[in-house]
Amino acid sequence: MANSISPHATHLQPQGWWRYFGFSIDHKVIGIQYLVTGFFFYLVGGVLAGMIRTELATPISDYLSREAYNEILTMHGTVMIFLWIVPVVNGAFGNYLVPFYVGARDMAFPRLNAVAFWMIPPAGILLIGSYFIGGAAQSGWTAYPPLSLTTPATGQVVWILSVLLLGGSSILGGINFIATILKLRRPGLKLMQLPMYCWAMLGTSILVVLSTPVLAGTLILLAFDIVAHTGFFNPVQGGNAVVYQHLFWFYSHPAVYIMVLPAFGLVSEILPVHARKPLFGYTTMVYSILAIVFLGLIVWAHHMFTSGTPPWMRLFFTIATSFIAVPTGIKFFNWLATLWGGKIALNSAMLFSCAFILNFVLGGITGVALAQVPFDIHVHDTYFVVAHFHYIVYGGTVFVIFASVYHWYPKFTGRLLNEPLGTLHFVLTFIGFNLCFGPQHWLGINGMPRRVSEYDPQFTLMNQVSSAGALLMAISTLPFLFNVIYSAFRGELAGDNPWRALTPEWLTSSPPPVENWHGPAPHVEHPYGYGMVDPA
Repeated sequence: MANSISPHATHLQPQGWWRYFGFSIDHKVIGIQYLVTGFFFYLVGGVLAGMIRTELATPISDYLSREAYNEILTMHGTVMIFLWIVPVVNGAFGNYLVPFYVGARDMAFPRLNAVAFWMIPPAGILLIGSYFIGGAAQSGWTAYPPLSLTTPATGQVVWILSVLLLGGSSILGGINFIATILKLRRPGLKLMQLPMYCWAMLGTSILVVLSTPVLAGTLILLAFDIVAHTGFFNPVQGGNAVVYQHLFWFYSHPAVYIMVLPAFGLVSEILPVHARKPLFGYTTMVYSILAIVFLGLIVWAHHMFTSGTPPWMRLFFTIATSFIAVPTGIKFFNWLATLWGGKIALNSAMLFSCAFILNFVLGGITGVALAQVPFDIHVHDTYFVVAHFHYIVYGGTVFVIFASVYHWYPKFTGRLLNEPLGTLHFVLTFIGFNLCFGPQHWLGINGMPRRVSEYDPQFTLMNQVSSAGALLMAISTLPFLFNVIYSAFRGELAGDNPWRALTPEWLTSSPPPVENWHGPAPHVEHPYGYGMVDPA
């Protein structure tokens, strides 16, 4: 059956630490593979970010050449989005948790699941290796033509191949999650009894399956323009560069929700446990996820208000983008209501989760501002957009990734992470993040363009403050790395359910057995039933 693993197959799998280095079909092993691989690329992307902020500490190009700066900038964005955030919030936690939540022994297609993961390392190697085979891509992570048609062709084509591999991995994963959630639920488990992360992953997977093929086809056409000198997007040959923007953003705006919706689901699992309260407004949160999925597919052109869009199009996309704040706001108030009156444990997981709520609402406010055409035209392609994007993607998603590691680490390893080190990690990250990206709102409003290595000297002080914040964020990684590695061997034993949680993954041993439970999967009708069900 699809939801069980053959005893013979599991016997052939490598055991111990070696199982994480091989072609495993165990969803838990694959989840950890995604997590560790993603964090490696997070470190790579962080180094690239440090190089960017070092260059921007002075108003002239005195650290990197202009070409090298463009390469670093392109690689940073691509690595952080496609090799860190998307694989971790979807692949890592999705693979580990979703089978538990639906009462399955594994994903619907275990071998396809492994293939999806093993497409990521070669894609990352291709991307980084492009530095050494003619130079990396220089056109930014958006790869807009005609710029992407005039920069060195080898690096751009390798970039396209890498993103195509990563997109293929996402599509395979999305199909697997949809099949698992809809078809492998244990008998008697209704959709409206699933933990919220399942709904988040279902919505995310729908977005992935609908939008990612559009990006893949677009990049293939772009590759034809570069290699075969066709004229799909090349204005010199009658192509239309604005059509590329429409196709690119049809994927890349939903990509924001592909990163953020799983984070919404994860934080919705963490808050009730550490507040000891039921998740407030379960039904409204489900429908708000579905609304975000629908609206997320029809707001892409708000990225293009300066691209000659006609007035009717500007009006439609302004209204649609403003509407998406409604379901997002519902979730924000539901999280606050979940915390209100709860017995809150201010551990590391909760600190990062609460900081996520603050960061994300600030990013959401600037997002609503950017949806308004006059303001967007004023700050388009400035550092205001950079600040907004990072408050959504880093302040939202990455803070939740850290919260999730602190929350589920005992499930992964059977040991607890050190709380004082976790608190230090949080304080350094929170201060460094806001110090880095907060001043960029001021820089953008006052006219500093993004994606340039040289700028007006009047912006020097704020850039130096931003660079100091980036340094603090880099330093914050050190206690986290030490904590994760040290605690894996010497950390305090956690027991099977240290948080006294009610969701199914905690109703088995920590770490779990190969087939998740000894005996049948538990039937959990109220995964957030704190105060309704005795957690003991």
